[in-house]
Amino acid sequence: MVSTRLEPGVAAPAFTLTDDTGQSVSLSDFAGRKVIVYFYPAAMTPGCTTQACDFSESLDSLRKDGFEVVGISKDKPAKLAKFRERDHLTIPLLSDEDLTVHRAYGAWGEKKLYGKTVEGVIRSTFVVDTDGTISHAFYNVKATGHVAKLRRDLGLAA
Repeated sequence: MVSTRLEPGVAAPAFTLTDDTGQSVSLSDFAGRKVIVYFYPAAMTPGCTTQACDFSESLDSLRKDGFEVVGISKDKPAKLAKFRERDHLTIPLLSDEDLTVHRAYGAWGEKKLYGKTVEGVIRSTFVVDTDGTISHAFYNVKATGHVAKLRRDLGLAA
């Protein structure tokens, strides 16, 4: 199944998901602010840990540049809570167990894994502008060095 990919200029799909503390978090909670929404395959795996730690360590500087950050995976909130605690993460971690939001953002679909075509999470990052539109959509991103590349792509200082 080929997933529909979002393009800059389209409205960001609305969502309300449960975070690692059991609270509901909606995209509309960030209205009037820029938000980086990133999708990752699984909490507590090496690449996803690298990426989440990178975003957490960069959160203060991203906020100074006017951005909030949320991470979304298909993990249950309890696993996300363990992930946050184990790795001292400071970004909100949201659970999309039924993959509705993944599909809406094109972050679920066919991908290559060790030379085979499989269906799964497509590591993706979106920047939602203050008016709720997608300003940047990045698919098949690399976990390592992602925040530095994102900063470059957004024209932000390192």
